[in-house]
Amino acid sequence: MTTSTLDTPQAAATTGALSIHGVGKRFASAQAEGGSLQVLQGIDLDVRAGEFVSIVGASGCGKSTLLRLVLGLDDEFDGRITLDGRPIDGTGRERGIVFQDHRLFPWLTVEENVAVGLRNAPVPAARKRELVAEHVALVGLEAFAQSYPHQISGGMAQRVAIARGLVNRPRVLLLDEPFGALDALTRSRLQGELQHIWQKERITMLLVTHDVEEAVYLGDRVVVMEPHPGRIKRIVPVPLPHPRNRSDPAFIRIRDDVLADFLDLPDGPAPAHAAAPFPDPARPLQLAW
Repeated sequence: MTTSTLDTPQAAATTGALSIHGVGKRFASAQAEGGSLQVLQGIDLDVRAGEFVSIVGASGCGKSTLLRLVLGLDDEFDGRITLDGRPIDGTGRERGIVFQDHRLFPWLTVEENVAVGLRNAPVPAARKRELVAEHVALVGLEAFAQSYPHQISGGMAQRVAIARGLVNRPRVLLLDEPFGALDALTRSRLQGELQHIWQKERITMLLVTHDVEEAVYLGDRVVVMEPHPGRIKRIVPVPLPHPRNRSDPAFIRIRDDVLADFLDLPDGPAPAHAAAPFPDPARPLQLAW
C-alpha cells in the first residue's frame, strides 16, 4: 500500500534536494539587442534536503524569475532543474509558495483559506480537516480559525499564507519576499516564527528577499546575485546556531560582509582611517537598489 506524504509528517525531512544547473532564461524584448533579454545566466545551485537558503540581489537580477522556474510556472529555459533527482515538469504539490501579497480569498475564513492548499490532495476529508487544524495551530491562529481576512492583521494574513503553503507538506517551500509589505516590528516577529516553523518541520526552504539582515537571520547560506544578466556572484555560509541573535558580533560581521556587495561606494582608495570597506558612518548609506 502506498502511503501519502501527508500521512507521514517526517517524510519531508528526508526529501527535498533541489539542483539548479546551468540555468538561463531569456524574455522577448523589442528594446533588447537581438529581440530578447537575458534575465538569468549560468545559475548553478544545489540545495540540500531540509536546508534554508536565502537569495538576495538588486531589483532586476532575476530572483523571482528563478523561483517561477523552480515552481514550474515557466518551462522555457536553458539548463536543468531537478527535485530529488527528477526534472521539474510543471507545477506540483511537492512545491509550495508564499508570495509578498498573502492572496487570501476574502470570502473564505482562515481555516477555509488554509484548506485551499489541500483541494486536490488525494486524502480523505477527515484527514484534510486534521491537517488544516494542525497547520492553523502551527502558525498560532487557532483563535482566529473562523475569522475572515478583513478581520485579521496583515501579519496574521501572512501566517495564514504560510500555513496554506505548508499544509500540503511540500518537499520545498518557496518564499518570494513574504514579509516585504509588513512593518518592521511585524516583519521581525514573523521572521522568528518562520525560523521556528522551519526548525520544527525541516522542509527545504528557498527565500527571495531584498533584506540582507533577513537573509542572514534565516538562511543556512546566502546566495548573492548580481544583475544584467542575473547570475550568482557568490554564496556566503552562515554557520551560526539557531535561534540567532541579531546583535551577536558574528552575525553582524556576516551581515555586513553581504551588505558590502550592495553599497554604492565612491571611486578611489579608501580613507586611511577606514577599518572596513564602508563609507564614513556620518554619511548616509546609498544602496545599489
